[in-house]
Amino acid sequence: MNLADPNGSRLLVLAGGLVGASGVALSAAAAHRGGAFTGTAASFLLMHAPVFLAIGLTGANRWLRIASLILLAGLLLFAGDLLARDFWGSRLFPMSAPIGGTLLIAGWLAIAISVVARPRP
Repeated sequence: MNLADPNGSRLLVLAGGLVGASGVALSAAAAHRGGAFTGTAASFLLMHAPVFLAIGLTGANRWLRIASLILLAGLLLFAGDLLARDFWGSRLFPMSAPIGGTLLIAGWLAIAISVVARPRP
């Protein structure tokens, strides 16, 4: 599998699968061991997994792929910080959740803007 394919589709499908699987596993962990942060992280992972699959499977335009990578970075920081709090008892690093949340917002806004930024057929 070539993760460096010209349009990044495979990387996004891979991310969608891994994010979705992580969300399911963390939902089970939250149900069995508790942890409000783990449950929140699981929800965020599960709600974003279809985005990466859809963008990867449709072979979307460059702007949309970049937007999805911003979204992925934000998701990893945000969910990673929440999980670190539950499992390690400390944050990933100062401001990691707010930075991740800001990137999530920016990624969603970039997805919305992509409809205007892309060339029309």
